[in-house]
Amino acid sequence: MTPILYSFRRCPYAMRARLGLASAGIGVEHREILLRDKPTAMLTVSPKGTVPVLVTDQGVIDESLDIMLWALGRNDPEGWLNIPQSAHDLITETDGAFKTSLDRYKYSSRIPDANPETERANGTRFLMRLNEMLAGQPYLYGAAPRLPDMAIATFVRQFAHVDLNWFNAQPWPDLARWLADFKASARFAAVMQKHPVWGPDARPNPSENIA
Repeated sequence: MTPILYSFRRCPYAMRARLGLASAGIGVEHREILLRDKPTAMLTVSPKGTVPVLVTDQGVIDESLDIMLWALGRNDPEGWLNIPQSAHDLITETDGAFKTSLDRYKYSSRIPDANPETERANGTRFLMRLNEMLAGQPYLYGAAPRLPDMAIATFVRQFAHVDLNWFNAQPWPDLARWLADFKASARFAAVMQKHPVWGPDARPNPSENIA
């Protein structure tokens, strides 16, 4: 079967799943959803109700990093998995402490004890480390993008866009260049194409290769 991908265009988790599928050249039936009106078909296969969700003939994958690893494990033409253990550790830190600070910074008005300045400072320390890693090289682990670049960039983008003027004024030129290159890339543009909302009364989008 052609895998079915439930996705939401602006979700950074869904973005990175789409990036992994695109790099692997794996075609999917893209089902764009609305987070406020999640389709029953998606909730049936993944009751936790978050995107992305990938339905394959081997089962359901509903964690974005697992989708990336599943796709690249089948086809990795760009060598995204050619990385040291430290790269996996960096992704784990991104998904843990950095994402917590990002959420508490971006959504501080919804979290009673969140101090946006404190959380921004916590996130800044992580981003300064990325800037140091990027000094003298275009990507985090060398001359070509790898899994960490694509697994982390969507969240750095989200952090930056909370207050883009502030972000652009910070002393992290290598990080800013890396993020700008990511946002301007043809790959990112391809996975950010708009899709009509999928639903039981709508015709599903045809299977497509999003590489």
